[in-house]
Amino acid sequence: MNARINARVVAPAVMGVLMLALWEGAVRAFKVPPYILPGPLLVAETLVDDWGTLFPSLLVTLRITLEALAAAVLVGGVLAILFSLSRWIELSLFPYAIILQVTPIVAIAPLIIIWANNVELSLLICAWLVAFFPILSNTILGLRSVDANLLDLFRLYGAGRWRTLVDLRLPAALPYFLGGLRISGGLALIGAVVAEFVAGTGGSASGLAWRILEAGYQLQIPRMFAALALISLSGIAIYLVLNALSHLLLRRWHDSALAEAG
Repeated sequence: MNARINARVVAPAVMGVLMLALWEGAVRAFKVPPYILPGPLLVAETLVDDWGTLFPSLLVTLRITLEALAAAVLVGGVLAILFSLSRWIELSLFPYAIILQVTPIVAIAPLIIIWANNVELSLLICAWLVAFFPILSNTILGLRSVDANLLDLFRLYGAGRWRTLVDLRLPAALPYFLGGLRISGGLALIGAVVAEFVAGTGGSASGLAWRILEAGYQLQIPRMFAALALISLSGIAIYLVLNALSHLLLRRWHDSALAEAG
């Protein structure tokens, strides 16, 4: 097990170091100007120098991301339970959930910003629209993936709809829900960044997307790359946290977690 964990950590780390070394070497060998492509060392130096500006923007973006993810969990989970309890509710509402999912957020973000009349609320709505569908669809799939023999057993013992939901369907749907949660974590971050780009909000309460736009206007390309690096690292951190949460909740009983442990 330790060897497998070490391989999962060492292999991508080595590959990352090699790619960064090739990037730095190419920039130095071809003498690429920093305003076209800065090297990773310059990006790291800029990240340290501009930390006082970038870190507050990172907190703004992360706050919107986490709030959108929490709203996606709440709305997506409740809707999935309602859909599992009532076929008519599902037939009435699920097509509209699909419409929201397939509509490009860039196309409707300006309308949301106008209608909401509050920049932070509009950013939250945009990020939520991107994040909630994977939780909804995966949870519905999990609620429907219950073993038919277990359902028959619950009916045989006279278990009602709510007892079956709490004791059978929800535990069976947990791995699917957690899978959707891992997907939605990254999507919430993407939605928050895209919404910030569309809103174009500046000032002290601006997120990393505005810092990228600001750096582009001023041709401060190393700062742009530093902000992009923070967004990427944030996405990786969100995925790792949610993956650890999934393993923690499933490690004692679900086959997927037991296979990883083995």
